[in-house]
Amino acid sequence: MHFSRRRLRTFAAVLFSLTLSLPAAAAPPAPAAGPRATVDQVAAAIDRNFYDPERAARLAARLRSEAGAGRYDAYADPRDLATALSQRLSQEDKHFRVEWRDPARSPPPAARERGAPDADYADAARRNNYGVRTLQTLPGNLGYLDLRELPDLDFADAADPARRALDASLALLAGSDAVILDLRGNGGGSPASVGYLVSAFTPRNAPIYNLFRWREGGELRSQSEAPAQWHAQPRLQVPLYVLISARTGSAAEALAYTLQAARRATVIGERSGGAANPGDEFAAGAGFRVFVATGSPTNPITGGNWEGRGVQPDIDAEPAQALNVARERALQRILAAGGTGTGALEARWALETLRAQAAPVAMVAADYLGQYERMRIDEQDGHLVLRDGRRPAQPLIALQPDLFCLGDDPRLRLRFERGADGRVAALQTQRADGGGSRYRR
Repeated sequence: MHFSRRRLRTFAAVLFSLTLSLPAAAAPPAPAAGPRATVDQVAAAIDRNFYDPERAARLAARLRSEAGAGRYDAYADPRDLATALSQRLSQEDKHFRVEWRDPARSPPPAARERGAPDADYADAARRNNYGVRTLQTLPGNLGYLDLRELPDLDFADAADPARRALDASLALLAGSDAVILDLRGNGGGSPASVGYLVSAFTPRNAPIYNLFRWREGGELRSQSEAPAQWHAQPRLQVPLYVLISARTGSAAEALAYTLQAARRATVIGERSGGAANPGDEFAAGAGFRVFVATGSPTNPITGGNWEGRGVQPDIDAEPAQALNVARERALQRILAAGGTGTGALEARWALETLRAQAAPVAMVAADYLGQYERMRIDEQDGHLVLRDGRRPAQPLIALQPDLFCLGDDPRLRLRFERGADGRVAALQTQRADGGGSRYRR
């Protein structure tokens, strides 16, 4: 069984609701029901919809008891009440969140039921390029995808723009020797994207997908995160690295957790946010809405999930350094495979450049300044740069004494020759394919 169209957005609601609530943040509070009445409605929504009926009943009773004791009476501003309830409920489940939206600025319930949130969601997804922030080939032929959200997919629509965006990204990564999937800034999204992306790197029908227990319409149901359609050309052997941070949440955690549990990817970074249980928003009256976790996943390999604990990285790294750690690991693995030729040399040069950037080589910049026929070496902002006619200046990275590479392309190296007097007399350019030129000073 696969997720319905409605369920596909359960993770994404966490991100999307922030967008919807921004206009209301600057608006003056509208008259609202008293805090006790609001807490009662929030408790009722939890009691009816939280995935664990027994926990739901206990939590609802505690909230009503707290409200009856006056815990929330001081919050006259509905925004303050929403914040207080969110902080209280997040102790129970990371996905719990209460928001207040000025009823004067929000569509009436009838408009919402006719699909207004769907239209808003689709437009937001389009403007966010369906989560694809950066797609590029890094030195050494490393494919890099920075994915900021996991879009909803409509497998029944062959022209679904979200799926086309993911397919285009995967197609452009198909020729890379290793893949780095960056989820450090990804707060979640759709389970449909999770299953589909997992299937792009694992065998079809592999028993690795999370099984969700749902509470819906007063019934408990189970649904698999396996995709409704499998990726047509999965890359089963390509080295795969997934970057995470404390910002990584919800569906993004599901993606990292599933690939890690299946031993298909190396996860690098810091422990993720720990929000495993997806759900939906429910009205709580007078402009209040509460996000309630209506489902909970169980991984068939680990027998658990990441709620409250987060995904634990295989390699700990500061978030700002996680990409470089992944690049070094990927290049080492490519070289360990024993390849030869230009590709292997480019990977080695890329690795040497990465290490040189981390531990700069000492040099005397003045030794290299000057004109080398059509080439010129200058100093700019404390760094050596190469000027070639009217082309933009290109920064240089020192690899060894008298050996440099272009800062944005380690496939081109510059070696300086010294004469008998010890002074630099010429400049050689060297390419990984064996080509190059020589320019006298």
